[in-house]
Amino acid sequence: MHTQFLIGGFPLSRTVVIDPVLLSKVSKPARYVGGEWNSVVKNHEDVKLTVAYCFPDVYEVAMSHLGLRILYALLNERDDVAAERVYAPWPDMEALMRQKGYPLYSLETKTPVVDFDFVGFTLQYEMSFSNILNMLDLAGIPMFSKDRGEDMPLVVAGGPCAYNAEPLADYIDLFCLGESEESVQLLADTIIEWKEQGKPGGKKGLLKTLATQQGNYVPAFYTPHYTADGAFDFLEVTEPGVPATIEKCVVADEEHVFFPTKPIVPNIDIVHNRAVLELFRGCSRGCRFCQAGMLYRPVREKTPEHLVQLARQIIDNSGYNEISLMSLSSADYSCLPELVDQLLEEFKDQKVSVSLPSLRIDSFSIDIAKKVQQVRKSGLTLAPEAGTQRLRDVINKGVTEENLMQACENAFRNGWSTVKLYFMMGLPTETDEDLAGIADLAYKVLNLYRQITHKNNGKVTVSVSSFVPKTHTSFQWFGQLPVAEIERKQQYLKSLIRDKHISYHYHDARTGHMEAAFARGDRRLGAVLYEAWKLGCKFDGWTELFDYDKWLTAFKNAGVDPDYYAARTRDVDEPLPWDHLADGASKAFLKREWQRALQGELTHDCRHLSCTGCGVCNELGVSIVDHKEGEASHGKTTFSC
Repeated sequence: MHTQFLIGGFPLSRTVVIDPVLLSKVSKPARYVGGEWNSVVKNHEDVKLTVAYCFPDVYEVAMSHLGLRILYALLNERDDVAAERVYAPWPDMEALMRQKGYPLYSLETKTPVVDFDFVGFTLQYEMSFSNILNMLDLAGIPMFSKDRGEDMPLVVAGGPCAYNAEPLADYIDLFCLGESEESVQLLADTIIEWKEQGKPGGKKGLLKTLATQQGNYVPAFYTPHYTADGAFDFLEVTEPGVPATIEKCVVADEEHVFFPTKPIVPNIDIVHNRAVLELFRGCSRGCRFCQAGMLYRPVREKTPEHLVQLARQIIDNSGYNEISLMSLSSADYSCLPELVDQLLEEFKDQKVSVSLPSLRIDSFSIDIAKKVQQVRKSGLTLAPEAGTQRLRDVINKGVTEENLMQACENAFRNGWSTVKLYFMMGLPTETDEDLAGIADLAYKVLNLYRQITHKNNGKVTVSVSSFVPKTHTSFQWFGQLPVAEIERKQQYLKSLIRDKHISYHYHDARTGHMEAAFARGDRRLGAVLYEAWKLGCKFDGWTELFDYDKWLTAFKNAGVDPDYYAARTRDVDEPLPWDHLADGASKAFLKREWQRALQGELTHDCRHLSCTGCGVCNELGVSIVDHKEGEASHGKTTFSC
């Protein structure tokens, strides 16, 4: 298993070598071999810091994640750091590893994860938490941070789920909040300096230094307290000198921030196997259910000229024939028409297509859609989110049925025949009338197609997810509906859709129940997670592997009620377990938005109108950057909050 091995012409002291005959017995063995085009292999003896970036999901999902691509390429730009990738092995590969004694290893140099200086996990989805425990166990790293000795790597985690770090607090040494392009450099510098100085104070000394830096949360330095009836009361700071509130890191200058132009080209097909351009960070639309819209404020755009330069380098270095224009709401990019024209002109002789994965109904332009699909045509995807105008106003969606029908009419008149509509179910104040509105909209869209084209080959797909209340949103206080009620609603809507040209898909309500419990959980859920892992829970985001009964057993074994976290509507003034993890938006603003939601009142987009008072720009010292009509307008829409 461990042997001297040559990679890239240099020796490595400890590597994992798996018999190819054994590897051929698992599904998709290419997941585990590395060697992809543009991957970076360094000699660990030539660097001062080694980093294992871990994504707690399978190769195809992990390789599609832009955030990890950015940090991997960014750290490997440094001569003194080697960053490598580690993904969760599929159950067949895990069984082989456990049977033969293979530890979890990196793809680049096949180095055991336990031999790295720090191990970083990305937290994108609550239902991947069990995979984190499983990966630590496979790596031979004690799961609980309190059990790790000085010889163990530092275990770090970041991503959107870090804004409620408490369910994982027992397992992670350090959480990093916010955008990491700048803070990860400081993190690397701090660890290298600590090592070169002889590791003063041991690992605790390092964590104490890191805890004083913006965005860094060391849960071991804080102790939660609960009331006599078991409610969360407050978080006590137990280590002198560390902050009571951890404020996220944010990149003010999106135009010049590092962006990778040599993407790793996967060995096998992955979920999003294409070049990616990030148009801007943030979203100011203010949809009240959307956590990402709050966490990544404010809007900061790149210029079209810079984006075209990046696109040229990415295509030249990867050979991709498709560029995805990615942001939370790509059609809100202020220079989108100009950018699309420039990209199509740049690649007109290479058959490189441009795709817009995220569209809003009210900002949809058929002219842009026609342009981007000159090379490769696809269906049209829109997200009304709710079936009636009343409920769309509750969630502050800010679009109308007229917007939807106008967009669909334009599309049908220009050759589209397939439309996919995204909705949510179980939203605050929702009634069966709102659900009936989903079916009604689907029929109206289909009938519109038939009316315009005089054909009967149109197709409307209705995809409905169950609402999960998330922290740092104005819906964080709302209790999720019981599983039985969600399932009743799903069947009710199904009964209203009888046309074979309308497809109806919905998400598993039981998975959403577990997701909600961990999304709004406190530190006591760490015990539940451990019980679930012992019962064999893993890859819980995958329908075929999710076992609801095991999770309920885990909650029972830990003496915890999942509905206390998932289904309980909370008082707006009660202390919340994540209050110390700040994204810049004030709690007062979220309370106002919750009250406006209950009144069905809209809140305007602060990007082009007056400030709505969320507090992010003032709190973090960052301004909106909007290149309207090609001119940078740093902070032009920022007013005193």
